[in-house]
Amino acid sequence: MIKGYQKELSNIYEKLRTTEQQNLKKRRDEISKKHPEIIELDTKIQKFCLNLSLSILKGTLTETDLNNLRDTITNLRARKYELLVSKGYSQEYLNLYYHCHKCKDNGFIGTGNSKCSCYKNKLIKLYYKDSDLEDAVKDNNFNNFDINLYSSHKIADDKYSPRRNMENILETVKGNYIPNFNNHDNNLLFYGNSGTGKTFLSWCISKDLLDAGFLVVYKTSDELIKGLRDIRFNNNSALEELIINCDLLIIDDLGAEQITEFSATELFTLINKKILKKKKMLISTNLSLPMISKLYSERIYSRLVGNFKLCKFYADDIRIQINLKRK
Repeated sequence: MIKGYQKELSNIYEKLRTTEQQNLKKRRDEISKKHPEIIELDTKIQKFCLNLSLSILKGTLTETDLNNLRDTITNLRARKYELLVSKGYSQEYLNLYYHCHKCKDNGFIGTGNSKCSCYKNKLIKLYYKDSDLEDAVKDNNFNNFDINLYSSHKIADDKYSPRRNMENILETVKGNYIPNFNNHDNNLLFYGNSGTGKTFLSWCISKDLLDAGFLVVYKTSDELIKGLRDIRFNNNSALEELIINCDLLIIDDLGAEQITEFSATELFTLINKKILKKKKMLISTNLSLPMISKLYSERIYSRLVGNFKLCKFYADDIRIQINLKRK
């Protein structure tokens, strides 16, 4: 887990516990003012429970006496519940509330530090927050992927029709890349004309991986270069940690950024570093492979062609098709 997330989760659980303890105090104060007899009963129950625990530890009471003490506690609780309900409150009104009863809002179950299911859910929410994708993937996901937008007729010299080509890409992504994400270090390069579904498929992949508990970070190429500049000149170590060590970094629209000596150098350094650390990337671009070679250094081109699975996208502009359907 990236440094900082564990501390943030600990703070979330601590805040939950603190808030609920404060709420319990308010409820006790309310009952104390309106119905002090119920608080007297509750105090007596707590006293008997403490005596029971101490007696069991010390072994000072017989089994019969212990059972009698347990019966007394049970009867007092029943009386307390009856009084609460008769006054219009729930039976649990004077108990501490838990958002998760399995871990009692600690995030871990038992002494073996086994993470509770709620821990993963909270981590996923943090991942969504840092991914810059929370809004994008609400509608842009596999549930709304329409293969019918891709023609079944071949175009020029391409080996497959746009539809068959996309079916092949989907088979790669849904059949292997996502299900086995934890067991490979494969990178993807989506390239092809604008409006052919590269960004949409990137968002689809992101949602599935985020929901599975992987940290996905999405940046347009322009946003990424600005971030790399911030890392370089302002020593933004938190951003560097996020970009370098996330489970999947998506760089969208490579080539749309202003290409300078600085941007090319920083981009190569980032790509190379992530390849060496076996941290996965998905890069999409409207550029052809020859144009990538022309606009960027040979080192970047070599990394992209040599270390990424190449997925060529081609189709009639899908954005135009969707707009025409709406009209």
